[in-house]
Amino acid sequence: MDLLLWRHAEAIEGMPDLARELTERGRKQARAVAQWLHAHQPKRLRVLSSPAVRTRQTAKAFTDNFEVANGLGPDGNVADLLAATGWPDAGGSVLVVGHQPALGHLASLLLAGTEADWTIKKGALWWFTNRVRDGETQTVLRAVIPADFA
Repeated sequence: MDLLLWRHAEAIEGMPDLARELTERGRKQARAVAQWLHAHQPKRLRVLSSPAVRTRQTAKAFTDNFEVANGLGPDGNVADLLAATGWPDAGGSVLVVGHQPALGHLASLLLAGTEADWTIKKGALWWFTNRVRDGETQTVLRAVIPADFA
């Protein structure tokens, strides 16, 4: 299974939190990463987004075909992310467009085996895959694409 974690691009400040939109810079970040994704995306990619406007706008830069999952909102956690994606046992590939700190906590769990306060920068994409070697499931970090490098 492939699991791609994409933090929403830069958004305006303010309230209500779920209504915050991307800034012009954020729209450029989202388009840049979306362009990279179009060139490199895995097959059978399912796209999930938080209900927040900024995450839906980020996802929309890549595709109109995405699902909104309420558990992926700003208050979501690692358990919510794992439940929504089916990691590591679901087939195919899942792209989650979401928020800190849950995305960073999941990245640290996948790579270090424990939740820690890791930061995924705004607009960045982290791509994980899993494999089985000698009967042991392993997590592999395939790519980290910062928004300003895409």
